[in-house]
Amino acid sequence: MAPAPSTSAQRLGPCEHGTTLKREDKTCYVGCLTAGRKSHEVRRLYASFRYQAQTWSHSRRVVAKVEWHPGELDPRVGFLVTNLCRPPERVVAFYNQRGTAEQWIREGKNAAKWTRLSCRSMKANAVRLQLHALAYNLANFFRTLVLPDDVERWSLTTLREKVVKIGAKVVAHARYTVFQMAEVAVPRDLFRRILAMIDELRPRQVARC
Repeated sequence: MAPAPSTSAQRLGPCEHGTTLKREDKTCYVGCLTAGRKSHEVRRLYASFRYQAQTWSHSRRVVAKVEWHPGELDPRVGFLVTNLCRPPERVVAFYNQRGTAEQWIREGKNAAKWTRLSCRSMKANAVRLQLHALAYNLANFFRTLVLPDDVERWSLTTLREKVVKIGAKVVAHARYTVFQMAEVAVPRDLFRRILAMIDELRPRQVARC
């Protein structure tokens, strides 16, 4: 379950309308939220209970997370089966971090191609993997430092295809050179803002008296 934007969080206990939460009654989660007043922020509630499916040899701990988003008719309900002994909120946060790490690994495979280890020796493949990881980190720094807010969530694949590997027609004049690029990939204003943010990273010389 991915984290949602900033919001209040509550622990899910007895239902507001008086019905106690039981493992057999999962519809109570919905009732707990819909019975409350309308809110303009995301509401999060958590619960923990024991449950045993027919194919399980014993009952297991289940952590439930319910999110109510403004403007949505039904709440978002998710369940995690876990053996962690942490509070429900910390269990959800732990698995969210694990999911984020898996997304980074997937992004590295797609954008940096760091699974292409075709060398014959283990040492050569280790060096090649480190170079791929270095390229990924440099691209991630680039994304963090020089992308405007409206495109800061671009994947590295999108960033590579639209900014780095974009084709251009070079027109050379006596005093300047012009790069003519199609605005289909990156609009002129967006590209200008990216170049301005890159220029701001350059160390400035301090004027001496």
